[in-house]
Amino acid sequence: MSLSEETKKFLCVSCPVGCLLKVTVQGKEVLSVADNGCPLGVKYAQNEVVNPVRTFTSTVRAVGASLPVCPVRSRTPLPLSKVGDVTRELAMTEAAAPISIGQVIIKDVCGTGTDIIASRSLGKR
Repeated sequence: MSLSEETKKFLCVSCPVGCLLKVTVQGKEVLSVADNGCPLGVKYAQNEVVNPVRTFTSTVRAVGASLPVCPVRSRTPLPLSKVGDVTRELAMTEAAAPISIGQVIIKDVCGTGTDIIASRSLGKR
């Protein structure tokens, strides 16, 4: 059984231009990329087809801090397929004040190989 060619559209987020890419694929193989304004579009399209990743941002409850929640993000992009798992893990997570920007809140979150870190510092109440 042979796989048929398919054209997909992706909004490239590799640079501020935001090109609408037309990507021809066969299975998980990228055959061509069109309408990219720079070489980053080709790499983005290949990654999006084979292994889509996202930088994850959210908040966690901040216990004893000057604010009720602390913004957090993934240190590196994580697999798109793990975003739901990471969201559920963060919903059960609390960080105790004081919290420093860059502080690891969850190491190797959900086995993704990346850490969730604080995006700002928060002092105690």
